[in-house]
Amino acid sequence: MSFLVTQYRVENFIYKRINQIYKDLTLLESASFSKESITTDMATLTKQIDQYAKDKKLEIETLKVREEYRKEFMGNVSHELKTPLFTVQGYLETLLDGAMEDPNVADKYLKRATKGVERLVYIVDDLDMITKLEVGDLRLDVKNFDIVALVEGVFDLLEMKASKKKITLTFDTDYNEPILVKGDQERIQQVLTNLVVNSIKYGREKGTTEISIERLIKNKVIVRVTDNGEGIETKYIPRLFERFFRVDKSGSRKVGGSGLGLAIVKHIIEAHDEKIYVESEINIGSEFSFTLEKAE
Repeated sequence: MSFLVTQYRVENFIYKRINQIYKDLTLLESASFSKESITTDMATLTKQIDQYAKDKKLEIETLKVREEYRKEFMGNVSHELKTPLFTVQGYLETLLDGAMEDPNVADKYLKRATKGVERLVYIVDDLDMITKLEVGDLRLDVKNFDIVALVEGVFDLLEMKASKKKITLTFDTDYNEPILVKGDQERIQQVLTNLVVNSIKYGREKGTTEISIERLIKNKVIVRVTDNGEGIETKYIPRLFERFFRVDKSGSRKVGGSGLGLAIVKHIIEAHDEKIYVESEINIGSEFSFTLEKAE
C-alpha cells in the first residue's frame, strides 16, 4: 500500500511538472504543442522539445538574415538617392548664392542639376518597376517576335555608348533568317539593354560584346551575352541579382546606374517562367544567358 501511494504521488508530481512545461511551450508556439496529448514519457518529451528548439533556432537565424538584408537594402537606397540629391542641392544653392547672375554659369549649373534630377527619376522608376515585378503586379504582353531583329535594335541603340570605349557590339555569326520567340518584346528588350549596358560598363577598352542565339531542345532558345571584360569573382556571383548589390564596394559608383538593372533582368525572365545563368572568370570576361520559348 505504501509503495502504491508513493508511486501515485510521484507520478502525479511528474505529470504536473510536465503539464506545466507543455503550458509554457503552448504559450510560445500553440501550433506545435496544443494538439499533442500530454505524455510522461521522457524520451518523447525530450524529442519534442529538441525539435521545438531546432525550429526556433532556424526561425531566429532566418530573421537575422532578413534583418541584415533589410539594413543593407535601406543603406543602399539611402546612398543611391543621397548622391544625386546632394548634387542637385549643391548646384541650386550655388545659383541662389549669386551664380545665376552669370548666364554662362547659370546655364551650366542648371544642366548639371537637371542631370541629377534625371538620375533620381531613373532610380525611382527602377524601384517602381522591381516592386511591381516582385508582387506580380506587372502584366506581360506576350506575343511572337523576332529575337534577331530585337538584338539588332539594341545594338543600334547602344552603339554610341559602346564607341566611347571602342567596344564592338556583334553577333557570334550571321543570322540570315528570323528566329521567332514568345514573350513580352518590350521587357525582353529591357533585359538585353541592361545586359549589354553592363557589359559596356565593365568591359575593357577596345573589347567585344557578343550575342549568340542558340536553338535548344524542348522548344527553347537560349540567348547569350558574352564580353571579354574584367570578370566577376566566384564569391560574388550568387548575389549579382540582389537589389543594389555591387561588386565594387568602394562606394565611388564610378560606373553609374541605379544598381537595380540585374535584379530587374532576373524578375523579368522569371516572370516569363524562364531561367537566367551567369558564368564569369576574373580578367577573362562574363557571360549572361537566358532562355525563351520558341514561337510555334
